[in-house]
Amino acid sequence: KTSPQKPGQFKDRLDEVVADIASSGGTARSYALDVTDKSAVQSVVAAIIADFGRLDVLINNAGLMPIRPMAEVNTDEWDQMIDVNLKGTLYGIAAALPGFLEQGSSHIINLSSVAGIKVFAPGGTVYSGTKFAVSAISEGLRHEVGEKVRVTSIEPGAVESDLKFTTSGTAAETVLDFYKQAIPAASVARAIAFAVEQPDDVDVNAIVIRPTAQQF
Repeated sequence: KTSPQKPGQFKDRLDEVVADIASSGGTARSYALDVTDKSAVQSVVAAIIADFGRLDVLINNAGLMPIRPMAEVNTDEWDQMIDVNLKGTLYGIAAALPGFLEQGSSHIINLSSVAGIKVFAPGGTVYSGTKFAVSAISEGLRHEVGEKVRVTSIEPGAVESDLKFTTSGTAAETVLDFYKQAIPAASVARAIAFAVEQPDDVDVNAIVIRPTAQQF
């Protein structure tokens, strides 16, 4: 069974990033939360605004990818993916959007996947379903609030991250083998920075980024 990530699980890594930013002369803080907890997401957004005066960019990045054929009927994993990948994204949007609309200059970035462009099957059907939904929500949101809020969907292929460890059972070895071609997470960070750094009147709607050798 795939274990969902716990709030604070990566707090040490976040604190390292904060320390690196501080050593370079910047100011940063880290906040740990469970994206499936709507109240916690709202509280963190409120804390950020209290600490820094405003929030300019929201990146919905949390995700799980337990790969398993649907015939095995693991509804716990289905629930986890829907809660984290889909509802977590919606909770982030819900917490940030009112303030974004009020200030009129802001950016929502949602992490979808190449599996949100083409169904990853067998095994990734439900995962693809959540990512198709994230891409659709991103595009719909852009249509609804695009005059005030920029919206970007990032659609990565294999990227070096802990996502590959959220698959267990018989598919785990296959997933790890697939991820041998993965590109560094910094490659996705640069793509996000490119979208964010555009002028306010330029919205990069979607970016597909994957290893050159990746066919899927």
